[in-house]
Amino acid sequence: MSLDDHSALIEQLKPLLMEPNFQELFENLTSDESNSTRFLLKMELNRISSLCTRVIDLRDKSELPCEQVVHGKQQHYLDQPAKESFIEAIALYQNQYTLGVYESVLEAHKQRKLKFRDRGKGQDDSLFDPYMAQGVVLGSYFNRSEERMNYSIRIAVLQPGRNEIQGITVDLSVGGARIRLPLQHHFELDKPIRVKLLELGEEYYYEDLQQGVDYEVVDTQTNHEYCWMRLKRVGGSEALSQMLSNLIKGYKFRYKVDVNDILVAAKGLGFERHYLPHLPHLPLYLEQNDGQFQITHKLLSRDNQQLQSYFQDERDVSQLSGMLSPSRLNSLISAPDNKDHSLFFCFTFHTQGHVYFYSATLAELKQHNLMALFFSFGANKSSWKIFRLTHHKIDHEKSYKASILPGDDSNYSALTEAQLKQFTHVMQLIDLTSKNVQEDYLAWGEHCQNQANELKVFGQEKVISNSTKLLSLQFSERRNEARYSFKTPVILAQGKHSITASTHDISSKGLQLTLAEATQFDKTAPIQLGFPKLQQIAGKVQLNHLPYHLIKSRKKGTAIHLAAVMGHTPHVGVEFMNKLIIHNRSKLEKITEANSEMKELADGLKNLLMRHLDSVPYFVEKTPKSATLSLLGVGTHKNVITDIFAGSATQSLEYNLASLLKDGRLKSMFIEPIRALKPQDGLEYFEVYLQVSRQSQGQVKVKCQTPGEIGDLNARQHFIHQSNNLGKFMALRVYRGATGKPDLSYIRREIEYIGIHAQHKSKKLEELLWRIVGTGELLDITQEVQLRYPALHETDSNITANES
Repeated sequence: MSLDDHSALIEQLKPLLMEPNFQELFENLTSDESNSTRFLLKMELNRISSLCTRVIDLRDKSELPCEQVVHGKQQHYLDQPAKESFIEAIALYQNQYTLGVYESVLEAHKQRKLKFRDRGKGQDDSLFDPYMAQGVVLGSYFNRSEERMNYSIRIAVLQPGRNEIQGITVDLSVGGARIRLPLQHHFELDKPIRVKLLELGEEYYYEDLQQGVDYEVVDTQTNHEYCWMRLKRVGGSEALSQMLSNLIKGYKFRYKVDVNDILVAAKGLGFERHYLPHLPHLPLYLEQNDGQFQITHKLLSRDNQQLQSYFQDERDVSQLSGMLSPSRLNSLISAPDNKDHSLFFCFTFHTQGHVYFYSATLAELKQHNLMALFFSFGANKSSWKIFRLTHHKIDHEKSYKASILPGDDSNYSALTEAQLKQFTHVMQLIDLTSKNVQEDYLAWGEHCQNQANELKVFGQEKVISNSTKLLSLQFSERRNEARYSFKTPVILAQGKHSITASTHDISSKGLQLTLAEATQFDKTAPIQLGFPKLQQIAGKVQLNHLPYHLIKSRKKGTAIHLAAVMGHTPHVGVEFMNKLIIHNRSKLEKITEANSEMKELADGLKNLLMRHLDSVPYFVEKTPKSATLSLLGVGTHKNVITDIFAGSATQSLEYNLASLLKDGRLKSMFIEPIRALKPQDGLEYFEVYLQVSRQSQGQVKVKCQTPGEIGDLNARQHFIHQSNNLGKFMALRVYRGATGKPDLSYIRREIEYIGIHAQHKSKKLEELLWRIVGTGELLDITQEVQLRYPALHETDSNITANES
């Protein structure tokens, strides 16, 4: 049975709803129907006859003039056809404004608009706000392992010693429910509540239905009128569970299955696939052994591998764990409010074929009164780097999986689950270095009287072997053989063109190279490779003039992927690389697995990362006329960036980006640069300075300018001073890049499930993901930016100590 099959009967019953003898009339008119059908009909009629508080406002939805229509205390704005529909529907419900009236008017308006468009006339979109973005939830998905249905049933809720309160269910499953109660309910939310499912109690007899079923309150949401509670059943018999299960199974295709949670998860996962290939930061995963924190795993994206490469020494051993020593990690984690422990400054020193790393946290530099010396000395080197390290403790009570469909196993394999349980924290290593402002740090030399040899205390102890495992984010374009991190010089030649490069990683049939300078190669012609350093160990095997072809070029020609040109005779380079990997497998760091052994673990690591992003991803959507920054990726945790843009918006999960995008910036700084990029090019970035001040009535005023728009050094310092006096100063790094086609295969199961119960929703989601042409993120760099201006820190103890 479908309610659509009984639409005529529902229409026949509508005029009788307000009659005093409706129950008798209902019994007569439905005498030939089964108990189950009558139950569904009664619920539908109760729904449409319930009083409605929603106001109908068609002023921005109709091409016709609208007038004010007052009914009771409500003021509607309707065009003439909608007014006629309203009067007709109100009469049907005996002058009561019900949900049926509301739906009837909107449906009539929708049908009229469809006919209007069919006649070839346009639609008014002049009121579209190009600077308003919606939030899309990333990394925090409420998963349920059982189906839940949108049952609206009258309930009574009670707690010992408190009055019984009337309410309704919003949805219902075997093990839980979501209910709506009046805002002033006076229940203690940390204690169980008893719920009587009144309408089920009238239709079915079970003792627990008559006495009520105990539920635990899991979550609450409120507005000015109602409180919604998400409940988990903790009482009731097995017979009740069976009855609810049969009810839901029996009507899952006849009544509405709630797919909203799965839709939220699918939407978030779909947008993740646009953002994650461009992830510019390096996720790190910590374990604690014998009281010491240490990094055991890294997660590589397409665009964060330069971060990993920076720490490779002359023996291809990563020195990252030397910078992130157990003592520094402990200081960072034990003092989370002290941001000085999270800011790292680094440079390298080369001598006699060896690479030595120097690093210090801001807290250490202040402690040793060496901030000015380290900045002025280090920033003079090409290897100068500034990093921020963020950290978040892992909540192991949450499922590691990001999406669980009804009936799915909520866990990964036992081995993967055991590994994920070992991690204590997720970290992100964020590169804040900007070559454009490196000379700003040289100005610290004016405040320095120390000698360079005092920096020896910050020399890192050499790490002699790679102990951290590398995993790659899983995407549809992943290679079909394992890759290994390996660094060796390469000479490339194509025609008359010759250039030097260095391998980033190798496999038997391919390799990834970092070029000394950006170069554009001809994709149709082979590239001849030579390996001068490997030739020393190759004996009689000649490792030169080896033919490879270009697979793809990234980062504007500074990173390329090559594959061996395979002919009728064996490829010398493939044979040599294969032997090299086999004989040195225990020494080489494996980046990806050839099979799916590590796929689950990589997926779990990705989910842990996405739970709490420190930046705010955004997505640029193609429109019929141009494009717009339409979506921000948000989580459930508080974020200072989204809070600022939400302050001047009126709706929940809505963000007013006018201060960032107005005055032509949307086109000149987002749309046009993104259109000029290719998905494989990686991310570009620019910086903006924000002046955030509170206005009367809680409004937030945001003034946003690029450093170049503000002016010279003195003007920028004045802007920072003025901002802190009026409210607060913030600086953002804005990344931007082009996206490829959506990775729909990753969310295929979710889309198919949604399509069964709400095909229009799955289709709408797919269409939205195809319209995304750009992505990027907003990153808070305030602390680092303020260090570029020594004058802002003239009262710091280390400067005064150096000058005394």
